[in-house]
Parts: sequence; structure tokens; C-alpha cells
Amino acid sequence: MAMTMNGEVTLPAAKDVVWAKLNDAEVLKACIPGCDQLTKDDDTHFSAIVKVKLGPVKATFRGKVELVDLDAPNGYRIQGEGEGGIAGFAKGGAKVALSDAEGGQTLLRYDVEAQVGGKLMQLGARLIDSVSKKLADEFFANFAKAVSEG
Repeated sequence: MAMTMNGEVTLPAAKDVVWAKLNDAEVLKACIPGCDQLTKDDDTHFSAIVKVKLGPVKATFRGKVELVDLDAPNGYRIQGEGEGGIAGFAKGGAKVALSDAEGGQTLLRYDVEAQVGGKLMQLGARLIDSVSKKLADEFFANFAKAVSEG
């Protein structure tokens, strides 16, 4: 099952600060809901363990993420995949673009494309879309707080 999601958020920090935080494993780990582990393997590769509850299904995903098309400090593309055991799998990517906003703030735009399979697919698109939107909102609220703290 394929899923898309896009949006934008204004962050209370300059673009170079936002860029640095988007590339900081500790900041991302603290901001990603359910993230137990996020390790920066090298400048463009991360390993992650994330626990997610989607309706009645609880899953622990182990995955790899790669940053491609880096254009510091304007954006990049994220691509990755994760296995959740019997719950299924998720794979996909996101394009992240940063631009200057009024008052020294930064506008972050994102376009996500993902595919899920296994038991997750049986939950239905509406539930998966709803939970994905909730997790994205939590991430950006956490990330906005992290960038505002400097």
C-alpha cells in the first residue's frame, strides 16, 4: 500500500541551525516518536530502532536511512526501509527543503512517499494515514522545540 504526505512548518531558528539539527543523530532521536536508537553510521547513513503502535498492532522497526541529494543548507532527500517482524515492513523517502522565512525563521517543506506491507497493510489506509499524520505532527513539534533551544 502506498502513502503520500506533505506539509510545511515554520521553525524558530535560522536555516543553518535547522540544517545542523536535521543532521544531528541525538536531536533526531529525541524528536522521533518511539525512537529507541538512532546511530549515525557515517555522514549520510543512519541505523534506527523505532517502536510504533498503529491501532491494535505494536511493532519494533529496525531500519536503515540514507541521506541523498544533499544541498547544504537547503535540503536533502531521505530514503530508507525498516522491518517490523510479523507486523510487516515500511520503505520510502522524503524530500526536505529549507528556505528563509520572516524574522530569521526557517520554512521547512516535506514531501513523503512510503509503502507498507504485511499486517500493517491490513489496517487500512485511513488508520495508517491518521497515525502517520499524528507522528509527523509530534516530530515537528519536538523538532521546533529542539531548534528553538539552540
